[in-house]
Amino acid sequence: METYNIPEIARNVFSVGSKDWNCRMFDSLIPLPEGTSYNSFLVKGEKKTALIDTVNPGFEEELAVKINMVSDLEKLDYLIMNHAEPDHSNAISFILEKAPNALFVTTEKGVKMAKLYHELPEDRIKIIAEGDSLDLGGKTLRFIEAPWLHWPETMFTYLPEDQILFTCDFFGAHTAQGIYDEDIEDLIPFAKRYYGEIMMPFGKMGAKALEKIKDLDIKIIAPSHGPIYKDPGRIIGPYAKWTAGKTENKALIVYVSMWGSTREMVRTIAETLLQEGVDVRMYDLAVSDIGDVARELVDSRAIILGVPTVLGGMHPVALYGASLVKALNPPAKYGVVFGSFGWGGGALKQAGEILAPLKMEIVGTHQVKGRAKEEDLKKVVEIGRELAQKMKA
Repeated sequence: METYNIPEIARNVFSVGSKDWNCRMFDSLIPLPEGTSYNSFLVKGEKKTALIDTVNPGFEEELAVKINMVSDLEKLDYLIMNHAEPDHSNAISFILEKAPNALFVTTEKGVKMAKLYHELPEDRIKIIAEGDSLDLGGKTLRFIEAPWLHWPETMFTYLPEDQILFTCDFFGAHTAQGIYDEDIEDLIPFAKRYYGEIMMPFGKMGAKALEKIKDLDIKIIAPSHGPIYKDPGRIIGPYAKWTAGKTENKALIVYVSMWGSTREMVRTIAETLLQEGVDVRMYDLAVSDIGDVARELVDSRAIILGVPTVLGGMHPVALYGASLVKALNPPAKYGVVFGSFGWGGGALKQAGEILAPLKMEIVGTHQVKGRAKEEDLKKVVEIGRELAQKMKA
């Protein structure tokens, strides 16, 4: 007999999603040191029942069992899709088959995105827009469009009677631990890491979404990854800072070193910055968790890149790191690039081309042939001191 814990987060509002304890990689890109969850929510009104979002591939049967433990899946009235990415929408066809009278509810953009993954019965689609609502009988679901968080069709669903905001990926965290935010003491670093990996490129749209929901009475925030927030301020406060692009007096150093020259330069600038009162976070890309780098990108004021040359260009691992920094579009104001080579250069030029769209002020660059000599390290110290003054100013 299958037994599941089904939290009732408010009266007749159930968390019926799944915990993926052993997943260690997301999108073939993001390391998950503590797994993740695919949160799905069942809302039972006096007259109708709605399911908000579904689960990742492989968890469909678990979802069905959980729903049937608190309701009757076959009699489901509405399946609401806040976001079309498969980790939340994969079970749409499965649920619509099990619940033959259920209507699929989403925005016009949501329908187009969902059709990329599912064959939807046209007579069972209900298109909604900003401000529309569904009356379940004693419970109302109101819809808020939140585009580009982090796909174009994203929306939120709000339950005013219980003051619950269902936000899908927004406010999420990749961890399978806990049910509520109060269960995880160090939750915000996980949320910050998630924001850096997923939401940081869409900071302006995130700020608009916060503006949209600022006047709502919110008692609970229920995202689709990670714990449910009984204390909404615990996550809204950090998101207000992160989406505004506010930075700390902190320098993030990411580097690769083959024979020690690049490592010597980045260590020299790290010590210089520390002497100048700048917080430093340093990661060797060859051995570091890229999720940790994404977390530090969220509020670092400066990014220092150390890149050796391999066959006329950047070391492939450094190239990956620099390309990821460009894609995530962090709010850093200043940049420094160091490089080294043996018989031929090229890494610094390529790094500059990759980072140019970020519109950071490049405070200094320096490249050495072979080992870094005393005069090279003096130059590094000068760049470090100049960078520190700009950061503190």
